[in-house]
Amino acid sequence: MSPSSSPWSLSLVFLLGVASQGISCPSRCSCQYLEVNCTGQQLQEFPVDIPLDTRQLILAANNVSYLPAVELSFLADLVYLDCRKNLLGDDLDFTFIGVARLVYLDLSFNNLTQVTFSTFSHLLSLVVLKISDNPNLVAIEKDAFANNTWLRHLDVSRTGLTFLDTSTVRDLPNLRLLGLRDNLWHCNCSFLDFITWMMESDVHFPDADNITCYTPAELRALRMPAAEAQLHFSCLTQLHKQDYVFLGLVGFCIFLAGTMAAWLAGVCAVIYEAHTSKGEEEEEEEEEEDTGCKRKTLQQFPEVACFSSHTDCAGGSVQGSTKT
Repeated sequence: MSPSSSPWSLSLVFLLGVASQGISCPSRCSCQYLEVNCTGQQLQEFPVDIPLDTRQLILAANNVSYLPAVELSFLADLVYLDCRKNLLGDDLDFTFIGVARLVYLDLSFNNLTQVTFSTFSHLLSLVVLKISDNPNLVAIEKDAFANNTWLRHLDVSRTGLTFLDTSTVRDLPNLRLLGLRDNLWHCNCSFLDFITWMMESDVHFPDADNITCYTPAELRALRMPAAEAQLHFSCLTQLHKQDYVFLGLVGFCIFLAGTMAAWLAGVCAVIYEAHTSKGEEEEEEEEEEDTGCKRKTLQQFPEVACFSSHTDCAGGSVQGSTKT
């Protein structure tokens, strides 16, 4: 290095040192290039003074109970967020609206109670989502991951889930790994579709031997392949009490409808028969009256001969008067 370039190099090093000292870093956190690590610092709140160009934020093993959506939205370049082992509750809807580039999100070991469509709907680039070890997580909405089409790794192990709709995970085109172990799965006929999907899917299920039924009691600790066989037999070949009640109601309705139809048909037949009989009686009365009139005319005027059977009494009387 030439002597003339040495002052410039020293100046550049000095400026870089000043700039590095001027970069803000949250208290009790360590900051490296594009990374902020606050692991195990007993933080009660979301840290402030996080550099705006941060791409990796680690808040693991703290006591944070709330993630402010506004402060998160300042970290527009964030792609990795680790919040495991905190006290985050169920108020996460629209929390991640400003971090659309997020690829990795770990919310395991928290107090989540439900996942709705609004929880992760803005994370269009999400690839890895870990929400395991949330014992109070009892509900995941059917369309909770509808917008997370890039999701490849989803872990919902060791939660309070008893049911998961098949379409929730079946409609994720890039899903490759799904953690389901040690949940309280209720293996009834409604869950059969999900178990069948598991057996036929190409998705990998880690520790599949520990994906077992919790209820009902007769299926407890039964692994999913065996549970599928049991449910196929009980749900598709046997009828339960409610099935017999339903069939009884259907049969009663059919019987009632048939009885009403037969009664209406009988009423219509009687009305038609009465109307027909009345018409025939009226015709017979008219014929009798016509015949009686002709006989009366012949008795009064024996010399008059009737040449037509359609001649009425008035015509016969006129013709008789004329001859007389």
